[in-house]
Amino acid sequence: MEKIQLEILGLSSSQSQSGSFALVLGEVGKKRRLPIIIGMFEAQAIAIEIEKITSARPMTHDLFKAFAKAFHYNVHEIIISELREGVFYAKIVCSANNSYDRIEIDARPSDAIAIGLRFNVPIYTYEDVLSEAGITISDMEEDEEDNIQITTAGTSARSSEKRPATPEGLASMTAEQLESELQRAIAEEDYEKAAKIRDELKKRK
Repeated sequence: MEKIQLEILGLSSSQSQSGSFALVLGEVGKKRRLPIIIGMFEAQAIAIEIEKITSARPMTHDLFKAFAKAFHYNVHEIIISELREGVFYAKIVCSANNSYDRIEIDARPSDAIAIGLRFNVPIYTYEDVLSEAGITISDMEEDEEDNIQITTAGTSARSSEKRPATPEGLASMTAEQLESELQRAIAEEDYEKAAKIRDELKKRK
């Protein structure tokens, strides 16, 4: 069955389920979108990796990567494989010791994508999944989509109510103050603010 490659377009707080997030995937080079509702923990795991923010302690998906690397397992791709009764299913395609034999491990799409990001591998689905659950947007909607609050920074509902840190405000802080603010932002799960602080710290190195 031919695979269709997807890309992550962003995360937004779910309007239908409190405490959940909508992970928006898009068909590469086309106008079909595949939104998947995921939990807060998985949304954080995806957002952290997209923004390349290092947490104080390894998260579960980081532990999976370290374990796999230690025992010479490679992840090759992620496949959103099925949609049954409104529930998405995924597979992590991997191999051991650089073998050509592929192993498929069942997983929730959110976990599979969080792991796939850490291994920098492509995400795929099949036509039947995209035909059933995908949304096709028009040119006008595509322009509007650029302006709605879907951000790969993965802000949570509560962080979206805070006034975001501005580059001008960060520029006036010392490195020690920035490090302190960075840890606070991570603790408060405000990854958009953390990313801006991270960028300011990088500029000073």
